[in-house]
Amino acid sequence: MTDRLGELSAAGVAIWLDDLSRTRLSSGGLDQLRREKHLVGVTSNPTIFAKALSDADEYNWQLKDLAIRGVDFEESVRMITTYDVRWACDVMRPAYDASAGVDGRVSIEVDPRLAHETEKTVAEAGALWWLIDRPNLFIKIPATKAGLPAITATLAQGISVNVTLIFGLDRYSEVMEAFLAGLEQAKANGHDLSKIGSVASFFVSRVDTEVDKRLEKIGSDQAKALRGKAAIANAKLAYERYGKVFGSDRWQALADAGAHPQRPLWASTSTKNPDYRDVIYVEELIAPGTVNTMPESVIHAFADHGETRGDTITGSYDEARKVFADLEAVGVDMSDVIATLEREGVEKFEASWLELLDGVKKSLAEAAKGAGKPGQAAKGSARAAEQAGGNA
Repeated sequence: MTDRLGELSAAGVAIWLDDLSRTRLSSGGLDQLRREKHLVGVTSNPTIFAKALSDADEYNWQLKDLAIRGVDFEESVRMITTYDVRWACDVMRPAYDASAGVDGRVSIEVDPRLAHETEKTVAEAGALWWLIDRPNLFIKIPATKAGLPAITATLAQGISVNVTLIFGLDRYSEVMEAFLAGLEQAKANGHDLSKIGSVASFFVSRVDTEVDKRLEKIGSDQAKALRGKAAIANAKLAYERYGKVFGSDRWQALADAGAHPQRPLWASTSTKNPDYRDVIYVEELIAPGTVNTMPESVIHAFADHGETRGDTITGSYDEARKVFADLEAVGVDMSDVIATLEREGVEKFEASWLELLDGVKKSLAEAAKGAGKPGQAAKGSARAAEQAGGNA
């Protein structure tokens, strides 16, 4: 049988999973993907955690333990999510070691309500880094205006960062500048640059969703012919900018000091429109030094019928620019598209975080009512510690 995921990995694409739950951890499913599907990383976000907690009973023992100790619901969310991420870091540690610290990373996001507050974001990033205490952790910081200096300040402390919610090219350039500045400060602060990692999560399918909606509204044949083209063109032009920045003398000075480049990570790669090929955002975005974080369904789909046709990005930049020119010609304002997506991205993650908080608050109340059996929470804690290899 053709090892399609192996071919994708050999082409320079790091395969990451865009999902995390305690059920996936306790069942061994995550480790199985690592061993059998070339998985070398994991991303999480507030939406993923909200779904995980709403679907599984695996959290009941910890909720009961937290209720007995009277931990408030916001701190309980921190305890629950960091537990899962710490466990996942341990599962992915072999990939981290095998790649000399480049892969094997697991991401956790700062509270999205802090997206427009620089100092609080930096403080939260430091707290999560200290609390999880794993070298293969990524702290996710959104690429908002306030997030940019937070990215620099966090990297300067020697903390690895996954920059999330990048939609536009100009903002991506600002993200790379924040990364370079952060590493330069980290070097000045005496940190080992070889231990600091970073990816820039450039969102893909959401761009097509927003642009296609506008094209449908315009309604002309020329407009409809451009459906499904904006997201890939946007990502390809981002990779062009990546090549220029990480081919510069400024970057070379950091690389000579042991730094790893901030790889572009293609996020939101599940196909939202059923008319499009289900692995289009993987097949059309293959290039060396990239990451593609996929839902498990996309990983299995690519394993079944995905095609690796070599580098599908490099050399296609003029074609991508033409797509942008054609979009402008029919009346699509890409700057407004990007601004809309960034605003909605922060709002959606904040809404998911509030949903998560509300769910945990209700679960704590229910757990408190049933916490009367002596030793039950302690037994659950011991069982979970055993499952997680003693890392509870």
